[in-house]
Parts: sequence; structure tokens; C-alpha cells
Amino acid sequence: MIRFLQTPGTFKKVALGGILVFFSVAMVIQLIPGGLGEAFGFSGGTNQAGVLAQIGDQQVTTQEIEARAEQIRAQRNYPQQLMPYIREQAADGLVTRKVLLVEADRMGLKATDQDVQAELHSGALGQQLFPKGEFIGEAGYEQVVSQYFRMSVAQFEQMVREELLLRKLNGLVMDGVVVSPDDIKAAYLRDKTKVKLEYAVLSAEDLMKQVNPGEEELKAYFERNQARYKDTIPETRKAKYVVVDSDKVAEKMPVTQQDLQRFYNENKDQFRVPDEVNARHILVRTPLPGPDGKTDPKAVDDARKKAEDILKQVKAGGDFATLAKKYSDDEGTKEKGGELGWFQRGRMVKEFEQAAFALDKGQTSGVVQSSFGFHIIRLDDKHAAHLRSFDEMKSQIEPVVKRQKAQKDAEQLADTLQAQARTTTLEQAAAKSGFAVTTTDFVKRTDQLPGIGPSPDFMERLFSASESSPPAVAPLQQGFVVYQVTGIKPPQTPSFEHIRARVENDLKRERSQQMLVQKVQELSDRARAEHDLRKAAKEIGATVKTSESVGPDGQVPNIGSMSGPAAVAFSMKPGEISGPVRGSTGEGIVLTVTQREEPSLANLDKSQEEVREKLLQDKRQIVLQNFATSLRERMDKEGKIRWNKDERTRLFNPKLGGAGM
Repeated sequence: MIRFLQTPGTFKKVALGGILVFFSVAMVIQLIPGGLGEAFGFSGGTNQAGVLAQIGDQQVTTQEIEARAEQIRAQRNYPQQLMPYIREQAADGLVTRKVLLVEADRMGLKATDQDVQAELHSGALGQQLFPKGEFIGEAGYEQVVSQYFRMSVAQFEQMVREELLLRKLNGLVMDGVVVSPDDIKAAYLRDKTKVKLEYAVLSAEDLMKQVNPGEEELKAYFERNQARYKDTIPETRKAKYVVVDSDKVAEKMPVTQQDLQRFYNENKDQFRVPDEVNARHILVRTPLPGPDGKTDPKAVDDARKKAEDILKQVKAGGDFATLAKKYSDDEGTKEKGGELGWFQRGRMVKEFEQAAFALDKGQTSGVVQSSFGFHIIRLDDKHAAHLRSFDEMKSQIEPVVKRQKAQKDAEQLADTLQAQARTTTLEQAAAKSGFAVTTTDFVKRTDQLPGIGPSPDFMERLFSASESSPPAVAPLQQGFVVYQVTGIKPPQTPSFEHIRARVENDLKRERSQQMLVQKVQELSDRARAEHDLRKAAKEIGATVKTSESVGPDGQVPNIGSMSGPAAVAFSMKPGEISGPVRGSTGEGIVLTVTQREEPSLANLDKSQEEVREKLLQDKRQIVLQNFATSLRERMDKEGKIRWNKDERTRLFNPKLGGAGM
């Protein structure tokens, strides 16, 4: 386990929440090659309980899937009803992630402890974990990882290690992706073109009002769709439990000077501070290579001369931060006066690192050339490698030792409580130890229990136990729980009378969707035949709206993003009428372009670098997605992905009472 112990600072929780999205969701959202259903057509299998898929030495577990799905749901504020879909998407992304990790290992890629150290100290988390270059402390580090990532420090650092491996693999896959001048021109014209629209809107919600099924029709629909409604009343359970809260145990937990000294002596390696510097720089960027792979030597010389001129101004007494804001090409640091913050060896490119670590505090370098361009570096501060003393670390060690002792005592209390409850009752054992027993009514797997809160892992245990099982112990975020199932109601299929309103809504929605498809096609056909969208809309009963001038990155009411299905508008001539287009919330839309505004190529030079960079990122993403899709399909066909069909059915088949249902 990697530790970084320096002096404490303030942790910025909101910023770390953003990092959580980066680490835990990026691969799930961006690299989903296909549904899990197709993958299960292959022969490779595994029957290990709690494991959906085995890829090499990597496993995709039920616990990972549930945690990832809940993370996505909470971050995007999705309703709980979407969990079956979110769970499947989370599983699909995790399978792809593990496939990529196995491929990275096959290629011999490595992420060392030093790589992980550098990432946490100077990467995306650097400013949060090391504000002003000083560590927030091990206690703060462990607490934040536990609270916000819901994992141990070891698990978190393994996740960081995997991200670094994937980053290295991505770099190899995307290496060599280039864009041509023709690509840039085409992208510029596409992205800068604007259109004004007139569009007719039909809503399924409005069409639903025209559907009025009779009682016999509803009953017949219910009978035809029995499979849809089978076991849709989820399993529920009653339970009783006692929570042993580690924080409450810690309040009564004495920590001696000997405890602290022992911890310090046993963990001295964690208190060593490596060489690090706090620097700022001014970057004069050199041009990117052209399509032929060559860089214009004159442009490089011009960049060098510009850097040398800036250095003269610095040496003449010019304020470094002011000059950085004025001249630096590093958009990420220029507004901060070129400030890079604290970093260790191994974080920066070789030429930059050698120059920075060779400086003394307050010194400014000469012009330093790297692959990014020409740098002028100023060293603001420097820390030599050293071991922090016991007195320095005492205040940080105490809460860690106290928490460890409290966790151990809480576990012992829970084990004792469980043993006593198995020979008497949970109520008697709790009363003897001064704990309160909480008794629930029937609850669903997705419910939150008083005193426990959101805990998918515990609810999974609760819904896996039998009614005859003796009291058991399970870990919680806040400690431990001793619990016992006291009643079970299995999944049930509701009667027609019980869900009549749902059946009616389902039938009306299904009919209205069928009507919507027909009517939108009829609207498009009429408008094209009559060359008049407004007239056709009036005959069909659609609402006609107009838009402001909008580009591909714009939004239009009912239509939504113009980069979606409505992007067809940018390939249409004024007066041309589209086919059916799906709206942002399922509306049926037919549109016509009333005005088209194309950009002048005279402005292309000003935007060329911006367009090139965006296009390059888009092409790299496509290459990466294609690589992941192809790799996963190949490994699947070769039987290198071993699927657990029983686990898949349990997780994703709502008819069988899947997890979380």
C-alpha cells in the first residue's frame, strides 16, 4: 500500500468528486462496444458464484457491477427504476475495461509504485491531496477514499494503477493518428455552418389521448403480456439488526503515547518525503508536425527567439507571473502566472525535470527545449528528501491509530454479539451489551434501512440469507451490523385488478407509439408532396415551431441537440423537407431549413489549430473505441472471456427477481 505523509491541509471534497467521475465512469461510458446479450452466444463459461465474467486473471464481479451502477445512478441523478438498465451498462463497460487491462498486460505495459505516487501527487488529484504542496494526512486520505470512493486505500490505489495502464495502452493505440488539411477544412465548414429551422412536432403523449381501450381489450392485453408482468412485485423481507458504530466506539477509545510511537516506528517508510520542487514556467509552443511529419524550421527558430526575448525581460526585472499571463502558450497555467505547483521526479518530461531540479530556490533557468516547445522555468521552492519526525506526525498518526483500534474493537463487539444472539436471541444479546435492536417491516432490496443508509453490499447479504439462518455479521461503511432475516415474501405476479392502471397505460403508450410512427411518416410524405410543411402539419394536427440560427453544437426545443438525429439539417438545402426525426424526449419531428449560413474560409487560419485539436481528439476517440470493440469481439470468439450465464440471468432478468429489483 502506497502512503504519502506530509503536513496536513484542507481537502476539497467537491474537486475530488470530479476526480471520482474521471476514474470510475470514463471507461464505462466511452467504451461500451455492444450489449451483453450478444456476448453470451459463445461457449466459454464459468460458474463461480458472484462472478459475471472471467478474462485472463481479471474478474468482473457482482459487487463491482452493483457499486459501479449505483455510482453512475447517483452521479447522473437517474431514478431508481432505471437500475436494471444502468446495471447492464455498468457491467458491459467493466467487461471492456478488464479486456483492455488484460491486453495491456499481454503487451508488457507496467504501472509502477512510483508511477502511482507521481499521479496522486502531481496528477489530477495533486492539488486536492497536496494543497500548497503539503499532504492532507493519512487520516484524511483514508477517510476520503472510504467516504467518496467506498473502497480501501489499497483498492483505490489499484484503481489508479489500472487507469495509468489504460492511459499507456490508449497512447499506443492512438499513436500515429493524424488529420489532413482537407479534414480540417471539412470539419471547419461542418462545425461553423448554421441553419434556421421550421419544424412540425407530434407527441406520443398527445396521441395517447385518442386511445380509449375497453375493459375486455385491457384484459386481453394483460393475458397476452403475462411474461411482462410476471413477478413484477419484487421480493421483500423483514429483518432485525443491531449496528455497531465504529465512530461511537472510537469516542471511548484511549490512545497511549506508546501506541503512537509503535505505529510511527513500524511505518517509517510512509513518512519519508522525496525530493520535490515548486515551480512555474512560461511556454512558447513549437508548431505541430505537418501531414508529412516534418516541422517548419523557421517556425521553430521564431519560437526560440520569442522565448529568448521573454527571458531577457525576466532578467531585466520583469515580473515572472505577469509575463507568463501575457506570453505563455500553456493554457492550463498561464492565468495562474505559470504556476505548476509541487512535483516530484518522474512527472515532467526529461529536459524540463533536469532543468527544474538543478535550480536553487528563487533561480530562473535559461531557455529549455522539450517536445512541447521552449520553456523558461522559475523555482519558487524546494524540499530535500527527508524523514518527518515523530513530533511532526503525531497529530496525524493519532486519528489513524484510534480508528484502527476502534475498528478492531467494533468487529470484536459484533462477533461477541453474534455469538450471544445465536445461543439466546438478538434482543437479549443486545440488551446485555447496551445496544438497541431495529426491527423492519417488509422492505425491498433497493430500500435504505434506518441507521444503515445506502448499502448495496449489505442488502445483497440480507437478500441472500434464508429465513432460518442464525444471526450473522456484515461490515458497513460506519462499522458492523449483526442481523437476522425474520420474514420473506417471494416475488409475486400481480392480478389484473391490482395493476389495471399500469396495463391501461402500457397499452395506450404502445398504441400511441405505433400511431406516432405512422403519422410522422404521413406528415413527411404530405409535406414533400405539397411542398408545404405548415399545410401538412395542420392537416395531421402537428404543432409548427421555428428556431433561431443554430450550429451543430446548439440545442433546439423538442429537437434537443443538433448533433443528434437532427444533424441531417446541415446536409439539407433551404426548402428541403426531412424525413421523420426523433425528438429529445421521443417526439416525432419533420423539419425544413429556412435559412443556411456557411462560414467564410477566410477565417479558417484563425481557427485552424483549434479545429485540428478537436478533430484529432475525435479521431483518436473513434480509433480507441474501434480498438476496444474489435479486441473484445476477438477475445470473446476465442473463448478468452468466460461468462457465467446463471449470474447474468440473476443480475439482468427482472422476471427472475434480478439483483436490486
